[in-house]
Amino acid sequence: MQLTANIQNYHFDHILLNAAGVMCQTTTELDTVLASDYTGAVVTKSATPALRAGNPEPRYYEIPNHLGTINSMGLPNAGFDYYMSYVSEKQTTKPIFFSVAGLSKQDNLDMLHQLQDSKFNGLVELNLSCPNVPGKPQTAYDFETTEQILSEVFTFFTKPLGVKLPPYFDIAHFDMIANILNKFPLAFVNTINSIGNGLVIDEDTDTVVIKPKSGFGGVGGPLVKATALANVRALRQRLNSSIKIIGTGGVTTGRDVYEHILCGADLVEVGSQLAIEGIGVFERLEKELADILTEKGYTILDDARGQLKTIS
Repeated sequence: MQLTANIQNYHFDHILLNAAGVMCQTTTELDTVLASDYTGAVVTKSATPALRAGNPEPRYYEIPNHLGTINSMGLPNAGFDYYMSYVSEKQTTKPIFFSVAGLSKQDNLDMLHQLQDSKFNGLVELNLSCPNVPGKPQTAYDFETTEQILSEVFTFFTKPLGVKLPPYFDIAHFDMIANILNKFPLAFVNTINSIGNGLVIDEDTDTVVIKPKSGFGGVGGPLVKATALANVRALRQRLNSSIKIIGTGGVTTGRDVYEHILCGADLVEVGSQLAIEGIGVFERLEKELADILTEKGYTILDDARGQLKTIS
């Protein structure tokens, strides 16, 4: 069974890829994701204009009983020029997503201008949703600012662009963000980033498990799946059909991938489980997904996409 997807003129032979932040900080890691026979693309680490070391350690923790992860990495990355050099020189048949996450509006505009003027022929992800930079709020929770940024971006940017969003928890917020996004020629929306400002306590020491922000960090893994599915579903119901959806959050099994597809996702990213299990996770997830689709009687993936049933 072909498990493929399309975003604008880009074809993906597989629907799984890494989430920005996992296995994508170095060229070696990026090459590892691209080399997998079960990934459809690679996403670069969200880049800032200059190299960032990120927050002090410990800043990542795997929650016991396979519940998920918490992190406050603080956008560690090798800097915009490092990833620009990589994508400029890399020869691959798979699409590349170049993720940018400036610490200010001007940072983002400057990096997008450079991408616009470059020969980069992939897709660009504007990360408006990092919850782990101290003193920097998540842009996409400020609807007015989000609209202002996108309005400025699309005065000059003509390459395929999408946005990475934080999770929303209010129906009115789904309506508000969708109304804004529908005003622009976005190629895709990536939902969700980690659920910000969770707190995990070590049961033996009564101490928080990560150092930055007094233990507050972004939660990922199984704990966030219900929220991720809700955001995929709510946005698919509200966004223009031309805006594709990348579902991210809570994926540990092929069943999780299938549920993202049912809710309307075109591609599915893997974050926490990739960090835990390694590159082999993509093969396992695709095979589990294929088995589920066959068992359900589907012959092509598109027939399952968006087919979530409700109770009448």
